[in-house]
Amino acid sequence: MRGKPKEEREAVELDLLMEGIRRVYGYDLREYERASVSRRVQSHLQATGTRSITALLEKILHDPEEMKTFLGNLLVGVTTMFRDPDLFRAIRETVVPLLHTYPSVRIWHAGCATGEEVYSMAILLWEEGVLDKTHIYATDISEASLTRARRGTFPLRKLSEYARHYREAGGQGDFASYCEIEDDTVTFAPFLGRQLVFSEHNLATDTSFNEFHVIFCRNVLIYFSQSLQDRVHDLFYQSLPLLGFLILGDKESIRFSKHEDCYEPWSGQEKLYRKLR
Repeated sequence: MRGKPKEEREAVELDLLMEGIRRVYGYDLREYERASVSRRVQSHLQATGTRSITALLEKILHDPEEMKTFLGNLLVGVTTMFRDPDLFRAIRETVVPLLHTYPSVRIWHAGCATGEEVYSMAILLWEEGVLDKTHIYATDISEASLTRARRGTFPLRKLSEYARHYREAGGQGDFASYCEIEDDTVTFAPFLGRQLVFSEHNLATDTSFNEFHVIFCRNVLIYFSQSLQDRVHDLFYQSLPLLGFLILGDKESIRFSKHEDCYEPWSGQEKLYRKLR
């Protein structure tokens, strides 16, 4: 009896893997962009010497630590301090003046990965005198990423690159003054973390948990199917008050979403939108 081609067998295995993860751990990854998930699964197999997706599923179902490792590799986020400096400059110049008028401010970084953009925003708000009245909620599906974010550390070799991004984003001080250096590791100064809350949240399944004046979700939606993108746009719309701000990644947009007409572009070419209705 001839079996199905290898590609079809792996597609079945991938379906079983996603279903097993959903039923045992509650993470619904079935509507993540399929090609991206497949590539990252294959990369994980090679890195761990696992012979097949079925063998990986067996490990994951019986070993929660294996699940943590896999999820960390599958959902690894690419981020950096003051990523896209022009965007942070636009936030500094056009959004922060409005935040000054609020008695308190709530910001949500959805899909925060290892937290570099969260700390970027904390530095910006500190310099603009807004941080003390702001609560920044940073969420991700990966506990491994959140653990790194809570530590607030990065390699010393990245310091000059981050300092350059900081200056390009409008920073006028000394970036190193926000850091404590020990050997080859840099840790953000403790005062930057006082207004930060890192917690687990799954955009695919979880609901809104507050109302926010600003929501960041940058380069996360590109890994979602169209139906999951629609769900997340609903979630953000529900979580923003009138005149709240939504900030997306440079390859993302609200175009073709059902809420497209509810926002206005706020700042030039940046993916920065303001909710109008």
